[in-house]
Amino acid sequence: MLKSLAIRDFVIVDRVDLEFGPGFTVLTGETGAGKSILIDALAMVLGERSDPGVVRQGTNRAEIAAEFDLAGAAALEAWLAVNDLAGDADVCLLRRMIDVSGRSRAFLNGHSCTLAQLREAGEFLVDIYGQHAHQSLLRPVAQRSLLDGYGGLDATANEVAQRHRHWRELAAQFRALDQDAARVERERDEVSFRVRELEVLQLAEGEWEALQQDHERLAHAASLLETAQTAFDVLAEGDAACLPQLSAVTVRVSRAVDHDPRLRDVLGLLESAQNELQEAAHSLRDYGSRIDLDPGRLAEVDRRLEAIHDAARKYRVAPAELPELLQRSRTQLETLTAELDPETIRREAAKAWEAYVDAARELSEQRQRCAPQLSDRVTGAMQELAMAGGRFEVALTALDEGGAQGLEEVEFRVSAHSGLPLRPLAKVVSGGELSRISLAIQTATSELANIPTLVFDEVDAGIGGGVAEILGRMLKNLGRKHQVMCVTHLPQVAACGDDHWRVAKTDTDAGLVSEVTGLRGKSRVEEIARMLGGVEITPTTRKHAEEMLALARQTQKREKGEKRGETGKT
Repeated sequence: MLKSLAIRDFVIVDRVDLEFGPGFTVLTGETGAGKSILIDALAMVLGERSDPGVVRQGTNRAEIAAEFDLAGAAALEAWLAVNDLAGDADVCLLRRMIDVSGRSRAFLNGHSCTLAQLREAGEFLVDIYGQHAHQSLLRPVAQRSLLDGYGGLDATANEVAQRHRHWRELAAQFRALDQDAARVERERDEVSFRVRELEVLQLAEGEWEALQQDHERLAHAASLLETAQTAFDVLAEGDAACLPQLSAVTVRVSRAVDHDPRLRDVLGLLESAQNELQEAAHSLRDYGSRIDLDPGRLAEVDRRLEAIHDAARKYRVAPAELPELLQRSRTQLETLTAELDPETIRREAAKAWEAYVDAARELSEQRQRCAPQLSDRVTGAMQELAMAGGRFEVALTALDEGGAQGLEEVEFRVSAHSGLPLRPLAKVVSGGELSRISLAIQTATSELANIPTLVFDEVDAGIGGGVAEILGRMLKNLGRKHQVMCVTHLPQVAACGDDHWRVAKTDTDAGLVSEVTGLRGKSRVEEIARMLGGVEITPTTRKHAEEMLALARQTQKREKGEKRGETGKT
């Protein structure tokens, strides 16, 4: 449930801090006052795309923050934990900042997050029904999506689409095989020759580096041997070798230590140097004895390096990458060999089609079960919206050939009044009828939604009179199961609200800004009267507004009493 919404410098909103409670909340105000801007701000903090135009003129940054109560929202809490975005227990904080350059930053529970993560979290929290939502319902895709969402079939529908895509890819590969067989054969021959040539080369991982080191050593063997011998002579065996001299100096200093202990540190250094030089001399002698002056081996390494170089140049890769090229070529050869076997691909395509049909049939059975349920719910809602005798039907028409959407086409059909035949929703001409049918569909489906907060943004366009009063009661009843907010221009709907906010536009030194005020008592009567009477509000209009609010309260009490009575009977 949405607990609070804070808006700073958004479009014409200067500074607004709103706190929301459960039930049905209405937002009203003059046209252009900024009622829908509040909904736009909520959509923005829920991950809607932004642009620099949302930043209020004369400011550098717009900021929106929303706090939600997570009580009972186990799915969102689990998602937050998996994505390392969890915050305080039972609370979710969303924040969005947009600067004048269009740059946007998003935060979830104080953690920096992506816009996609903000949007995904928002899908657990709020559903927004825009004033043009009925237009999207005219599209077959939206109708099918709504039925699948109502029946909880989204996962099955996605699986059907994936299996159909997999079958289509295999079928296309099979069709292209005959047309492309000659090219595949040539490509396979080329790859096969490459594999054989690289297998003959037998270059092992790391061999290229080892060969380079061997070549460097063999090519300079004579020089290395001479260096080792010269160094050994200087240290140990030459006429002026330093080790014998160092040994004599060490002996003399060791004798002098008896007369002056201060030379003991010097003696230690001399003995350490003597030991290290002796070790170096032994190592040089061993190294010299192991140097291989083998011209034959050098020639062999030269030939091996040349062969590797030739292969690397031919296939345009670094010499060290030849083993990896061989592995890739083997895999490619297997794929090309399979492509030359149409029977294998045909069998795979047939299996993919069978898997698709199995999933599509399961989806069809589930759609056939939930379509009548949705039809009955919407039909019932139509009766309440003064469309007595009207009917709604979710028609499932089998397709000659299944598609990614399944084995049938989903179409919403309606009859606005008794005696009229069912017709596709897209052919309903009356805007008022279309609005009422859209609302019937929305209320029927939203009752079963798991989303805690439902927002209706002027979806009552084209509705008035007694139908508006019925709509207000429907939204109020919906508010018993969800937190419901509605931007409305209808006083009948506004009178049914548990909470009432008025949005007004004020001219300030900084320009036009929107202000939001909570209404109680007389202030609410004045707002309802304004909605009823327009510019000039008369005592009669105020009386009518008071009666409308009183009637809404009486209806609520009566319905609660009837509900308690039904509960007692059960």
